[in-house]
Amino acid sequence: MMARIEELQTLILKHKALYYQGIPTISDTEYDALEEELKKLDPDNFTLKLVGTSLKSGKKIKHATKMLSLDKTYSSDDLQKWIQERKVISTPKIDGMSGSLIYDNGQLTIAKTRGDGQFGEDIFDKVSWMNSVPKTINDKRTLEIRGEIFCYEKDFSILKDKMTLLGLDAPTSQRNIVAGLISRKENIPLCQHLSFKAFELLGKEIDLSSESEKVDYLRKLGFDLPPFILHKSFETVSEEIDRIKVFMNEGDYLIDGLVFSYDNLELHKTLGETSHHPRYKMAFKFQGEVKTATIQEVKWNVSRNGILTPVARINPTELSGAQITNVTLHNYGVVRDSNLKEGDQIKITRSGEVIPKFLSVIKSTDGKMKLPDSCPSCKGSVDIVDIRILCKSSQCPAQIKESILNFIQKISIDDLSSKRLEEMMKIGLVKTIPDLYRLSFDDLMKLDKTKEKMANKLLENISKTKSETDLTTFLSSLGLNGGAYNKCEKIVKAGYDSIPKLKKMTLDNLCSIDGFAEKSSKDLLTSLKNKFTIIDELTTLGLKPILPTEQTSTLSGKAICITGTLSEKRSVIEDKLRQSGMKIVKSVSKNTDYLLTNDPNSSSSKCKKAIELGLSIISETELEKLLKS
Repeated sequence: MMARIEELQTLILKHKALYYQGIPTISDTEYDALEEELKKLDPDNFTLKLVGTSLKSGKKIKHATKMLSLDKTYSSDDLQKWIQERKVISTPKIDGMSGSLIYDNGQLTIAKTRGDGQFGEDIFDKVSWMNSVPKTINDKRTLEIRGEIFCYEKDFSILKDKMTLLGLDAPTSQRNIVAGLISRKENIPLCQHLSFKAFELLGKEIDLSSESEKVDYLRKLGFDLPPFILHKSFETVSEEIDRIKVFMNEGDYLIDGLVFSYDNLELHKTLGETSHHPRYKMAFKFQGEVKTATIQEVKWNVSRNGILTPVARINPTELSGAQITNVTLHNYGVVRDSNLKEGDQIKITRSGEVIPKFLSVIKSTDGKMKLPDSCPSCKGSVDIVDIRILCKSSQCPAQIKESILNFIQKISIDDLSSKRLEEMMKIGLVKTIPDLYRLSFDDLMKLDKTKEKMANKLLENISKTKSETDLTTFLSSLGLNGGAYNKCEKIVKAGYDSIPKLKKMTLDNLCSIDGFAEKSSKDLLTSLKNKFTIIDELTTLGLKPILPTEQTSTLSGKAICITGTLSEKRSVIEDKLRQSGMKIVKSVSKNTDYLLTNDPNSSSSKCKKAIELGLSIISETELEKLLKS
């Protein structure tokens, strides 16, 4: 046992040092597994108490208050036990480098890294180049602002080009570039492409009672902040976990989970800290598995927003209990920077059952990547904008189809599949969302393999949505920028519960709702205004959204967990479950009522646990029957 403890100590110290140098050789999950094993063998081992890593160079500055690490969990059940009935505030866990800014008499005077938690390295010269760091603030007290230094996707692409022109080693990831630039002694102006988001405010004279007040004050001082959300129940915590999964795949900077903090600052003082982490904060991370696969083909799909998204078809690979054949390559910038192409051996991961994604290149084949010079759907011209390729045509069939399909799935028009919609569009029956409500019996009879019974059923299903669609579902079906179901629900609950009220809603109104930041609110409001014509057309055709009502179905309040591949987008399925009053949970426990999977014989841990506990394991087909009962 002693030999293994010593081996684990050596491995942990080695990988911790590589991580903070920006050149990690194993995944976060693999590193956490090493710590967990050491914790079981030797809970008091000094290696587990280390924060950050030792500094190799530069002026060292002592922290007035230690910059600690965070305790973490991968289990939503454990997270719920930690939260109990307390109010908590959550924020995305940005994957970058922690930094500390000291302001005295309103002026930025010191900037330092976390370092080993007691001493940080002086990085004032680097931080001075960052536009997101205020150099002066409207507060004369001595304040310390802590936050994360990171790199946006678009800035990473710019940096890669600049560093190549300067003859420097090209960075391999957004995380690595931060550590690389912060440790450099030359080419310091490159730091202008790094960003800073604040998450903590410290000072002897600060008299605040909650984390929420702290966030508001940081915003007032002019700092850029990640989204902070106050949770009064675990239901909204689960919703935020779902939302953050989407951001992990689609967001414009790297995150690796969420950080939760008790809102009551008095409780922070009572609970205090260990030598490693504060007891009043908890990081929630997604358990991920990493495998190696080979790219067989790179395809480009067109989203409803006209973005061409690269997807790699790979050799079938089992990952986190599922057979994977496709992985997202994120965007054009990633494909270009990594020169991704057929035959490349790549590292892939799947965390928290989000879309499997590309991590890095293991072995590159000869040759150059192939980029689309036209839209794969409409064959029209495309533009390269920063790290994305955009189809320029507003009449692109793929964009229109994806937009209409999103509406169909969210609003639950049964039996109207993607294939059937494609046929309708091909013969000119449907060109816009409102056209769905203009379809006649004779129109539907023109479709291949559609008989009278199916035509009548389709008309009935379409008609039913006119009077049975609630306003939250209706809004989320329109494809608004940042208009996920939980966001639309907050808008409606805030009193904007009719179309006329929504039309009068201002940016200030939207920003006053909990969880709505100014930039995302502006995008959402602009997107909503652009949909007013479609909304008016739909209401004229008889679609009258109703107010959401309290669910009284037999499924109301039941807890359901989802695992494996579904026939529809996970967000669509989850919206249906929420509308029926069900609670979506992230892990299987004795309090779970159902496990939804299309592969009951899967070797996934969730299926094994459900069988062990004797839970009801249902397929999508069985779920549809339950929802209609």
